[in-house]
Amino acid sequence: MHTTILTLHKQGVSQRKIAQMMSVNRWTVKRVIGQYNEDGTECPRPYKRTSYNEAWHEAIVKLLENNLSIVRVFEELCLQGFKGSYSALSRHIRKNNIKTDTCIRFHTKPGEEAQVDFGSIGKRHDMEGKLRKAYIFNMKLSYSRVDYYEVVFDQKVKTWLGCHINAFASFGGVVKSIKLDNLASAITKAGFYESVYQKEYKRFADHYGFLLSPCRPGKPQEKGKVESGIKYVKNNFFAGRNFTSHKDMNRQLQQWLTKANDRIHGTTKAKPNELFSKEAACLLPLPTTQFDLSSCHLRIVARDCHISLDNNYYSVPAKYVAKEVEVRLDAKLVSIYAGDNLVAIHQRAIGQGVFTTNNSHYAENKRQCPGFAEYDSKCAEQMNKIGNNCSVMLRRFQTEQSKQWQRAARGIISLRKLYSDQDIDKACLRALHYGVISYGKVKKILDNHCYDLPLNEGGEYANPAW
Repeated sequence: MHTTILTLHKQGVSQRKIAQMMSVNRWTVKRVIGQYNEDGTECPRPYKRTSYNEAWHEAIVKLLENNLSIVRVFEELCLQGFKGSYSALSRHIRKNNIKTDTCIRFHTKPGEEAQVDFGSIGKRHDMEGKLRKAYIFNMKLSYSRVDYYEVVFDQKVKTWLGCHINAFASFGGVVKSIKLDNLASAITKAGFYESVYQKEYKRFADHYGFLLSPCRPGKPQEKGKVESGIKYVKNNFFAGRNFTSHKDMNRQLQQWLTKANDRIHGTTKAKPNELFSKEAACLLPLPTTQFDLSSCHLRIVARDCHISLDNNYYSVPAKYVAKEVEVRLDAKLVSIYAGDNLVAIHQRAIGQGVFTTNNSHYAENKRQCPGFAEYDSKCAEQMNKIGNNCSVMLRRFQTEQSKQWQRAARGIISLRKLYSDQDIDKACLRALHYGVISYGKVKKILDNHCYDLPLNEGGEYANPAW
């Protein structure tokens, strides 16, 4: 309509005639022509209706920043004289996309910070060609936005540290601090005011000279740069690509990463590689000595009082069962610590599946069974108390029944409930004389009261060298 009115006006048609031809009010024709004559505008001016809520916009934002619900915001505004409706207020908040969880954008200097995280990328082929659940590790320099990516198949501490080592080597230096989430590989206990660091990661940070800066619990936006980096690699590299092998995936990832670090970044409006040329000079130097990933491990003590390490097993005192201990290795020894206290030390086992056990590590009540020194010595002591012949019988048991001599010895000791030590010793003498090394025969001799009968000459026990 607006364009038609102006076209007819330019052709010299009167305003009255235009109104009749288009069946519109003359004042409408007059307004359109007047606007054209005033500023030459041929397009209709948008009609702006002032919203009642616009006058309260600033107050609405302040209330939402205090994490108030829309209902509470409406109540507070009414106390301040707000006359609008709740539905109109809700529409205003949705229309203007007013967030209740607004956040601050952090800016960092060159070399000051990097952000790190893992992201799940589904199942991928590992180096052996097996399909396994995979993760992408990302370290992003906060100033230049240069990325380092690496595909891994677990989130263990050793893998986490290895990714850091490779990332720092790729950058040629170390940042002053690392911003990270509260994942288990780095933080053992998250806290709003103070977090408990995973010991090996803290030792690694001290070795490389950077500080740890974990996000507050429930505040992942504090490491928004690496969150965006994980999303970027998922959507722009892994989405829609096929890989024939683990090697092929890494090759394509490196090719893509070269281009990614040379693109115009959406936030900085500059190429990450160009900004990195300035940031590289601000990085801390790499340490002169290499961090030994195999030197220290964390293990949970199993209920059998052992830890597993390199497919071998080492005992730990029973009071540490189900607790985490730190295991330090060198070429010959395995040292186990609970906190700062050394609780066990073993020779490093050779081979696999080897159990290295210190029996004293078991609880005292668990050591009262055959094979433990306390049990065996107590059993031998009781046998010796019965008499000399019983002592000889004990030594014969130990020689001829080496794996279960304790059972036979305990059987003879149990005869003390029914017979005197003197009679038991005589029964042992008779059994030894005839070359019988058996608990059952000794018991039978006692039951039949044969221990006082005379012995035939030339018995096997003629030489009591036993």
